[in-house]
Amino acid sequence: MLGLRARSRRHGLILLLLALALLASLLLCLGIGPVPISPRDTLAVLAALPGGDTASDPATSAIVVEVRLPRVLMGAAVGACLALSGATLQALVRNLLADPYILGVSGGASTGAAAAILFGLGSALGAAAQSALAFAGALTAALLVFVIARANGRVTALRLLLAGVAVGYALSALTSLLIFSSDSAEGSRSVMFWMLGSLSLARFDLFLVLAGLAAVLGTAALVARAGTLDALMAGDETAHGLGISPDRARIGFLLLVSLCTAAAVAGAGSIGFVGLVIPHLARRLVGTRHRAVIPASALLGAVFLLWADVVARTVLPPQELPIGVITAAVGAPFLLVLVRRFSARQG
Repeated sequence: MLGLRARSRRHGLILLLLALALLASLLLCLGIGPVPISPRDTLAVLAALPGGDTASDPATSAIVVEVRLPRVLMGAAVGACLALSGATLQALVRNLLADPYILGVSGGASTGAAAAILFGLGSALGAAAQSALAFAGALTAALLVFVIARANGRVTALRLLLAGVAVGYALSALTSLLIFSSDSAEGSRSVMFWMLGSLSLARFDLFLVLAGLAAVLGTAALVARAGTLDALMAGDETAHGLGISPDRARIGFLLLVSLCTAAAVAGAGSIGFVGLVIPHLARRLVGTRHRAVIPASALLGAVFLLWADVVARTVLPPQELPIGVITAAVGAPFLLVLVRRFSARQG
């Protein structure tokens, strides 16, 4: 009993430190860029927002509020969404190498965004058309995966994996066909840049709100159902023994994960490896119980994507790298380490 209390206090302290790290990262990332801004000046600009006071330097205020603030908020929200979705999906399918895009959501979003960019819907329907069609495509892909995976009223982990992979490949092929058939070289380049992820289009709009709500409400809902995730991770027999219906639980979690991933992809494009890598780091910090893993994953994911974005926009000035390049550079070696560890255990 004492050991459990000590472990709970330790996990609570770790979560507090991660929350403080996120706040510090938000503040520091607001000041990093072509025009460096000190944390003191950044705080002065942010403190002036609620009261509507005029900042001492209007240029500094414009850079922080209009350019960098929506970008860092979107980065934190997207990183949290992807990480908590990855932790949840790994429990649903009982596979620690699963990530949110295995559901085909990324493929659906890419197809929707490609259609908006290549067919000029952005100019016809407004700047939000790209994100709107990406969100719609992601939800459509998730629904298609659910329909394919459901047989005889059941949704098993294996069918979920296979359906997600199949739908993802099919939609990826459709996106490639759209790019190939387009006459616009600039449009094709924009689609490829979007498919590798970027926060450069972040604005104070509906999709920033969606991503933020998905991160906050998704974390709260998953923490509330953490016991069910623990049972699913242990196996369907364990879940049945605890009075939990695995199929019904998977359907609910699949819907939530799809919404979180769709909101993230619509706001920032396809950013890989966050949902794969971050949950493993969270488990090393707080153990395997999802009541601690979920919030730890969300906080770590937010911090990780914030700093990945800083590297993406500062490493090769004045050009900006797709953020997916940075996350892949970190995630690919981590994945190789995981594979070697699993091989060593099995050998």
